[in-house]
Amino acid sequence: MLPIAVDAMGGDHAPSEIVAGAKRAAVELGVPILLVGRPDEIGDPGELEVLAASEVIAMDADAGTSVRRMKDSSLVRAAEAVRDGRACAMVSAGNTGATMASALLRMGRIKGVSRPAIATPIPVLGGTPTVMLDAGANAECNAEWLVQFAQMGAVYARDRFGIDHPRVALLSIGEEPTKGNPLVKETHKLLADPAWIGSTGAIFVGNVEGRDLMSDAADVVVTDGFTGNVALKTLEGSLRALIAGVLGAFDTDDDTREAAKVLMPALAPLYTQLDPENVGGAMLLGVDGVCIISHGSSSATAMVNAIQVARDLVVGEVVDHLRAATTAS
Repeated sequence: MLPIAVDAMGGDHAPSEIVAGAKRAAVELGVPILLVGRPDEIGDPGELEVLAASEVIAMDADAGTSVRRMKDSSLVRAAEAVRDGRACAMVSAGNTGATMASALLRMGRIKGVSRPAIATPIPVLGGTPTVMLDAGANAECNAEWLVQFAQMGAVYARDRFGIDHPRVALLSIGEEPTKGNPLVKETHKLLADPAWIGSTGAIFVGNVEGRDLMSDAADVVVTDGFTGNVALKTLEGSLRALIAGVLGAFDTDDDTREAAKVLMPALAPLYTQLDPENVGGAMLLGVDGVCIISHGSSSATAMVNAIQVARDLVVGEVVDHLRAATTAS
């Protein structure tokens, strides 16, 4: 297996947490790792190979401008490593826009794909995550792009979570086909025609609402990038507030602290399912290679999980399956 290129300089806790996670992944997962970044800041890479890159794209930098001008940045070099066959995948917790731009400009799009989309797994308690896309790559979309997102999302759900016939839904403000804005209504008509399904094995189940994202209502939920990103950040904020509220309530007085001792062992597995650290990152679907976008605040544990996702999708040949599904359309 070719190495997985890890952007050592990307993320709020880079490079220390990223490098620590890469080292753990090499041992725990048995995968070769190519660290990309400034050797003097990476420090001791252990037995990991290092690809030197002198520039770092900041988390708040303009994505397009930075990628075009900073050609020796860790993100650009990681994408080039995949393009040139030196690595089989890239993983970054850095600037999301710059990660997308690097992958798109250096790795290129799969032939036939109009726009790449970010596929984010949304946790479902006691069940398989719901894959939502687009989670922010395309703020404005047309109906044909959303249909292609449905194709790619179905392939991703099948390859990553082993769902033979992924249930695909369209995010709207009501379950009825007549609900939603013009984009949603037009997309619903196209998805209702099974011609798009092809080799994906998907089943279109109609519209779902925001409250269904963390339920078993669908395996894949399709929306435009603006709506998807708002929905994702709303869920993240709500879960964070809920967890903080519960922990605060447990520390109210002696009685609640005693109750916490009983309840916390039962609540801990729920927290584990909801913790973004365990998601493993989102894949940028539609580029000609595996590109995993991890959370900006990723720790070493989150990086191990992101690298595991990259490895699994490379082994599962997801890019070839995406290519087959979109070409057939």
